Amino acid sequence: MLRTVIEIDEEKCTGCGQCVLDCHEGAIEIVNGKAKLARENFCDGFGDCLKGCPFDAIRFIEKDAPAYDEKAVERAKKIKELLKSASCTASEETVSSLSSDLTNWPVQIKLAPLKSDAFENCDLLIAADCTAFSYRDFHRDFIKGRTVLVGCPKLDMTDYSEKLSDIIRANQIKSIHIVRMEVPCCSGLMRAVEDALKKAGKDIPVSVTVITSKGEIR
Repeated sequence: MLRTVIEIDEEKCTGCGQCVLDCHEGAIEIVNGKAKLARENFCDGFGDCLKGCPFDAIRFIEKDAPAYDEKAVERAKKIKELLKSASCTASEETVSSLSSDLTNWPVQIKLAPLKSDAFENCDLLIAADCTAFSYRDFHRDFIKGRTVLVGCPKLDMTDYSEKLSDIIRANQIKSIHIVRMEVPCCSGLMRAVEDALKKAGKDIPVSVTVITSKGEIR
């Protein structure tokens, strides 16, 4: 359908990320140092991101694009809120004695930098974002001692292999551990890692843990 969405000028964009913060729908992401309209169906066409861009790199255009999917946007917002609160949510009885084992940020695959000290000589954990909520001792059993990346192939509607291959190619990674849910869509994480290793031309040990819908290790 023909409708109004935003367009980002890559030559003007510096990847500052202001538009990502201003886009309340989560339609924009930083990819390889540049802002991208990653989900056209998340763009409502109101242009909250335009006024905040310090480099005038965003404009309105009319094009054939998917309809704005309000329900998908709301689902994505709920997941984002859960991820944001995960590191600070604990029972009142134990909160004073708990601490996070997370040592790197950002953790989302599509927002992670290609080169980082956190990736050098690390044991890399690549996890489906649902696993941290399904498995109670996720920090203790999986995050501790590892650099973390999370994602959801179904929600992001993308192939992570290109981004992961760039990260693997640019850093010395010792091992990769994948934690996924038992649902079929999570197999996309495993395929992405396999493809990324082939593209990067590296042989890195890979292990996999599968979490059931009841929060148990299968």
